[in-house]
Amino acid sequence: MSVFLMVLLALLLDFFLGEPEKVWDRYPHPATLMGRVVNWLDETLNNGSQRQVKGFVAVGVMIVVAFIPGLILEKLNNIEFLGFDILVNLVEVVIAAVLIAHRSLIDHVRDVATALQSGLPQGRNAVSMIVGRDTGQMSETDVSRAAIESAAENFSDGVIAPVFWFLILGLPGILIYKMINTADSMIGYRTEEYAEFGFAAAKLDDLLNWLPARISAMLICAVHFDRTAFDVVFEDADLHRSPNAGWPESAMAGVLDVSLAGPRSYDGQMSDDLFVNRQGKRDLNAQDVLDSVKALNRSWFGLAGFFGLFTLLFWIL
Repeated sequence: MSVFLMVLLALLLDFFLGEPEKVWDRYPHPATLMGRVVNWLDETLNNGSQRQVKGFVAVGVMIVVAFIPGLILEKLNNIEFLGFDILVNLVEVVIAAVLIAHRSLIDHVRDVATALQSGLPQGRNAVSMIVGRDTGQMSETDVSRAAIESAAENFSDGVIAPVFWFLILGLPGILIYKMINTADSMIGYRTEEYAEFGFAAAKLDDLLNWLPARISAMLICAVHFDRTAFDVVFEDADLHRSPNAGWPESAMAGVLDVSLAGPRSYDGQMSDDLFVNRQGKRDLNAQDVLDSVKALNRSWFGLAGFFGLFTLLFWIL
C-alpha cells in the first residue's frame, strides 16, 4: 500500500469518525498514554540541579518510547504472507488517523462559536477549553480571536505536522512528533518550574513544526486563491511571538481579512504582542469563528485532494 494512500485513508477516517467517545471511554487514547509518560518523567526528573540536562534525557526517553512500537510495526510490514503486510498497513492507518486531529479541532472551534451565540459567559467557558490564556474578562472579540488563532495554529500542529512526519518517517515519525508535541504542551513553558526542564522539549517541538507551519500557511492561502493572504503571511508571520504559529495564523488572518494575535493576558499579565494583518477587521464575533472553520475544511479538502491525486498517479504508473 503506498504511503499516499495510507495518508489519504487516515485523513478520511479522522474526518468522518473523529474521536469516538465510546472507544476512548473504554480505552486510553494514545495521547493520554503519551501524557502519562511525560508526567512520569516530569515527576521523576524535574527536581534538584541540572534540570536542563535532565530535560534532554527526558526527551531522549520520550523518543525511544515512541520509536520502538512504530519500528516494530514497520518491521512487521515487511512480512508478505497471506496479506499480513496489508493488515499491518491498515493498523498503521488507524493509528495515524487517531493522531490526526482535524475533526476534533473543527468540532471544538465550532463549539466556541455556538456557545458565543448563546452568550459571552458561555463563549468564555468554551474557549477556555482550547486556549491557555486568561479568559475570565474576555470580550466577544477576544473570545473570537482566540478561537480563530487556536484553529489556525492547531491545524498546523494537529493535522499538517502529523501528516508530514508520517509521510517522511512513517509510523515512528508521527509517534515521535506527537510525543514531543504532547510534551511541549505539558512542560514547554517559560515558568520557574519548566524553564530549564522543558527547554529541550520546547525547542525540539519548534524544530519539528518549523516546516509544517510554513506548509500550513501556504496551503491555507493556496486553496483560497488569495494573493493578498500570501502578502500578509510574508509581511507579518515573523511579528508573532512564536517562530511557527505566526505562519498559519497570518494566513488565516489574510483569508478572513481579520486582525489576529496582539495583546492577550496570561496569569494576570497582559502581553504586548503585535497584531498580524493590522489593517484587517478588529471587531470579531461568532460568525468569524465559523468562517475560520470553513477555511479549515477547505484547506483539509485541498490536502486530501493532493494525496488523492498522488494516490491515483501512483496507481496508474
